[in-house]
Amino acid sequence: MQPIAANHLLAGVGLADGSPVTAVVTDSRKVVPGCVFVCFPGQKVDGHDYAAAAIRDGAAWVVANHPVPGVPAQRLILCANSHHAMVRMAANYRTLFSPTLIGVTGSVGKTTTKEFCYAVLSAFGPALKTEGNQNNEIGLPNTLFRLDDTIRYGVVEMGMSNLGEIERLTRAARPSAGIITCIGVSHLESLGSRENILKAKMEICAGLPDGAPLVLNRDDDLLPGAQVPGRLHPVWFSAAGDLSADVRALDVRDEDGGQAFTIEDRRFGRFEARIPVIGRHNVADALAAWTAATRLGLDPARAAAALADYQATGMRQHIVHCGGVTVVEDCYNASPDSMKASLTMFGQMPLARRAALLGDMLELGAVSEEAHTQTGRWAAENGVNYLVAYGPQSALTARAAAEAGVKAVHCTDPEEAAARLAAWLRPGDGLLAKASRGMALETILQRVYQMQKKGE
Repeated sequence: MQPIAANHLLAGVGLADGSPVTAVVTDSRKVVPGCVFVCFPGQKVDGHDYAAAAIRDGAAWVVANHPVPGVPAQRLILCANSHHAMVRMAANYRTLFSPTLIGVTGSVGKTTTKEFCYAVLSAFGPALKTEGNQNNEIGLPNTLFRLDDTIRYGVVEMGMSNLGEIERLTRAARPSAGIITCIGVSHLESLGSRENILKAKMEICAGLPDGAPLVLNRDDDLLPGAQVPGRLHPVWFSAAGDLSADVRALDVRDEDGGQAFTIEDRRFGRFEARIPVIGRHNVADALAAWTAATRLGLDPARAAAALADYQATGMRQHIVHCGGVTVVEDCYNASPDSMKASLTMFGQMPLARRAALLGDMLELGAVSEEAHTQTGRWAAENGVNYLVAYGPQSALTARAAAEAGVKAVHCTDPEEAAARLAAWLRPGDGLLAKASRGMALETILQRVYQMQKKGE
């Protein structure tokens, strides 16, 4: 973070002098002299309990929801909502710079699309990206605080759990182009319907300048009916080759552990592309990134070539080889849409036998029962031979898979799940692990790896 005057950074949050601020932090262990420390009340940890120590360690200002003993009044900025204050400070800091930014949202594929955008943008100059999936009202500001005068391009991911959140984030980020990957069923528990999810995702329009491209997925069933503001320029892409789309992926084929395809663009013509991951959903994400970059004026051929530089992050379709078994670690998050895509991709891999470790998908509300049941059917349709379901809702997945002919078991104990998988797997097999992040499937995988190594 470049130094910024406190009265500029905190404008709209509270009154401050013109002294320089060197950082905005939410973790007391990262306090540095001259920083702003923001207190977030939480269920387990309350940042207010660390505010006095932050002042002693050199914090210049504390943003808090109430007075805190040990924090001088002249160094205290009171606010009703720490999340809103964080976003406002990020918006103020953003005004210091003028990079070309792409904003990405959608129910599924946000992070993958963000990484494809970063691969393309990095080919044209110094670029910034959201790390991991830090896409909320703390994560996006932290991304913007990393801007400096050297950054020419950037891509920011925007998530939400309720209406209004994406509008706040996009007004702070002020992207030059927007992408909406698809409208799924994540967050139905809080938003109630896919129509409300569409409404929430369309809030990205609020932060886009007049004439900005809004890249939209023609293959989605709801997006084509969205009301795009007339001041924006919608650009439609299709990985399924929809003839009405502006940009299409044609002749998609597996090639050396990845996929090759032809980009057909009504505006720029045809270009060959290759991505180092399999699965048609990844083609869609790559196509969205290419479309946004080219509509911002970047060279189409160079952008197509840069798609090959994509790198997966975290535990998203991360391939691990252990004891002759190919493991697809795709357990950072899950929804019905992403579960179907992962199982489809897994079914296309050349493997002797297929095992799956599938856990609960969270925050699905009323559709949870049907979604977990359908997942069992998808497992069967995509050639899964052995299924270990983990978590209370996943009992439905195991039952549906078994009814479709898959050997399936339901486990509530992670040690049992690991033992069953390790006993079944043998060299040449594949294992797909996928669930919502809260299920912590990586702990089960680590035990599987340990057991596999002992058996070698």
